[in-house]
Formats: sequence, structure tokens, C-alpha cells
Amino acid sequence: MKIELTTMTIQSAHEALVRGDFTSRALTEAVLEVIAAKNPEINAFAEVFDDALAQADAADARLARGERAPLLGIPLAIKDNMLFIGHKASSGSKILEGYVSPYTSTAVERLLKAGAIIVGRTNMDEFAMGSSSETCAYGVVKNPLDVSRVPGGSSGGSAAAVAMDSVLGSLGSDTGGSIRQPAALCGIVGLKPTYGAVSRYGLMAMGSSLDQIGPFARTVDDVEALFSVIAGKDPLDGTSIEDEDKPYVLPKHSYRIGVPESFVNMEGVDDDVRERFSSMIEMLKNAGHTIVPIEMPTLPLALAIYYILMPAEVSSNLARFDGVRFGLRKEGAKLLDTYMQTRGEGFGAEVRRRILLGTYVLSAGYYDAYYNKAVLVRRKLTDEFKAILKDVDLIATPTSPSPAFKIGEKTADPLKMYLEDIFTVSANITGVPGISVPNGTVVRDGKDLPVGIQFMADHFHEPYLFGIGKDVERLSK
Repeated sequence: MKIELTTMTIQSAHEALVRGDFTSRALTEAVLEVIAAKNPEINAFAEVFDDALAQADAADARLARGERAPLLGIPLAIKDNMLFIGHKASSGSKILEGYVSPYTSTAVERLLKAGAIIVGRTNMDEFAMGSSSETCAYGVVKNPLDVSRVPGGSSGGSAAAVAMDSVLGSLGSDTGGSIRQPAALCGIVGLKPTYGAVSRYGLMAMGSSLDQIGPFARTVDDVEALFSVIAGKDPLDGTSIEDEDKPYVLPKHSYRIGVPESFVNMEGVDDDVRERFSSMIEMLKNAGHTIVPIEMPTLPLALAIYYILMPAEVSSNLARFDGVRFGLRKEGAKLLDTYMQTRGEGFGAEVRRRILLGTYVLSAGYYDAYYNKAVLVRRKLTDEFKAILKDVDLIATPTSPSPAFKIGEKTADPLKMYLEDIFTVSANITGVPGISVPNGTVVRDGKDLPVGIQFMADHFHEPYLFGIGKDVERLSK
């Protein structure tokens, strides 16, 4: 049987492996051939692991014994900020060049136990700081659908790895939209789970109260399958939620979908992106869902809140990279010189910018004026979400205000780049789950570029997201 990766899903590959149509080794070899052919241009992968085929052989032995783990023999990729024992992990930064993981992150460990083949680590914005995958120390990641454009960020490598028809799924991390936005720009599905639903143990922290690991795949079914494997309580992560504390919910036949119309119609959203969103909302209405106009007065403040809280956490989390304990070390005449030279050479411009901003908002003269106020408004936004989600099942917005933009187009203006997160940051601030599903295309420079539609639900209501996501997929065919 010919292995056709362009149309293969995790589900179809699993069925073929169980039937014996092909082996995991043959599937992994096909994936590695695609990576070898496309990665030199796309730069999705920072490294292809040399033990990928050995992992595949082990999966074939398990299949031969009659084992049927959910991801057995399926090739996947992980973002470069997730630890995998004995393998390098650099978080896209020169300051961790050559660093080898001493243990395996819980999310990756759960993939391995489910039989997945981890073929490599994907490029990313340095320490997950970016919305375009242009800040990686090891080169820009390109969008497989148009190599002159970005794939989104910071998990652009993980999204591009799926979109270039290599691996069947991947893991990314989402701090302010870093899974959902690249999923939209690359035309695939991406899920940011509820905060605490997936363990962060072994994930290099950017913003500890915001970061969440989640999956990419071609279909909602595949994203759901990956989520079901990596989710669950982890005693190694203090922010992981007890399974018995999570509500048990099932998908519905019809949903009440809240649309914050004034927010969606604000300046800065491309007209054709808004039209694609409105068209899908109308299709969902005609399919039996109830559309409810909602007002969320605090929602427009989400981006400002995020760019105070996130840098503050960045400045704290990245203090450990000092040239003393691990990673790059540049010797100076004095200890302070060693710190300054190591961090100055090891960190890129965007990381340095956010560290400085975070240190500023935490400083004695500005802590109350900025950080404390942002914490209070965060609580207000969270309460607003809770109140709205008692009346509606889902909140819908576009995923991103524009399709994939040109490489270099926004790097000179950080504020323009930050605005790419306008629709996604609120899910991280409030901890609710969000999903991006492909929602057709818009034309730029004569090319059809994908856009996404985002849905957010109440905490631990991921089944609602999978349910509405599958409806969007059906309506889009």
C-alpha cells in the first residue's frame, strides 16, 4: 500500500497499522523522507532525532504482540521547549545551545507510553516569545503554504511540520495564542487546553500562569485523540488539576454561541477575515445553533493585561539563565560581567525587550501602577468570562486579525506584531480552553491563504470545543 501523507490522519494511520497495511517503520521512513526534502526550505525542524526508526521498530514489535495503544506507531513532533531525556532542547535560544534534557516532560512521556514515535523537535520563537517564528536563534520558520510568509508563532515549527505533510500531529505550547494563531495561519487545527488540564512538568517556562501545552493536527478528531492522551492529573505539577475536580461534559447537538460583536468589528481586523467569520457564524446558525450577541467590556483590555503580566513572569523565569548553572557561559572580568555578557550574547532582541519590560513593571516605583493593576483587571476579565459562559456555551471570534503576513513585515514594529494576539490572549489570561479550526481562505497577492475561527468554552469544557469544531469541519466541506 502506498503511504499518502498528504491526506493521512492519525485515525486513518492507526487503522492501517492495525490492519497491517504498512509498518510503523515504513510510515516513519516516509515521514523522514518528506522532512529531508522540505525542511531545508521550511525550517520547521530544529533536529530530527536519530533514534526515530528505532522507536518505530519498537512500535512494530508491540503491534506484532497484539498491543493497541491509541498512538502506537504514529510519528509526531514536539516543540523545542519540551524535555525528552537524552535529546537536545534549546527553546530556540543560543543560551541553551547543546543542552541535553536530563528527564522527559510529562506530556511527552504520555505520548511515548501511548506508542507515539517522536521524530524530532521543532523550531520556535526564542523562549516562545513571538507571533511569527521569526525570533528563533536557528533561523526563521516559513509557512509551507507560501514560503514568503510566516507560519505564526511561537509554535510555528510544530504547525509547519504538520502543514508540510510530514508528521501526523505535534505538540506546541500556548502562552497567548501560540498554538491557535499558527494553526490558523497554516490551515490546521490547534487546541489550547484549560490551564491545569495538561501537565507543564518538563516545559521550559515563559509565563507560568499562562503557558499550556496542546496539540496540532489536521482534524479535530486527531486533536481530540492527542489531547485525551496528554491530559490528566500529574503529581509532578502543582498547577495540574485533580481529575475528580473537573466537570464531566459531553458534546451537544446544538450550542448557544456568544459573539462579542463590537470586539470582532474593531479596527485592525481585515475585512475579508471578518467576512469569513460572519459567513461561518451564519452557517452555524442555519445548522441549528443559537447565535447570541454578547458584550464583554473588559475584553478589549486583554492584550494590555497580557503584555504586563507576561513580561513580568518572563523576567522572573529567565533569571535562571545566568551563565553559572547551565547553558552558555561568557567569562567576564567579574561575576557581574559574566552575567551581562552571557545574557547579552545568549538572548535575542525580543527576549531582552521582554525581560526589560517585565523588570520595569515589577520595579518598586511601578509595581502598583502596572503589575498590581493588571492582576486586578485579570480577575475582572475572568469574572466576566464566568458570567457570560453561564448564559452561552461558547464564545466565537476570528483566531487572528489577518492571514499569514510576509516574513519581515512586522519585525520592525513590535506593537503591530503584538496585535496579532488580540483574539487569543484572553483564553490564557482567564485559563479557559480555546480551539482554532480552519475557516476557508482569503486572497493575498493572488494566493489563497487560510484563516481560522476560534471558539472558547468554560474551564474543562473541551468536549464542547471538539463538538463545534467537527460541525465547522462538516460545514466547510
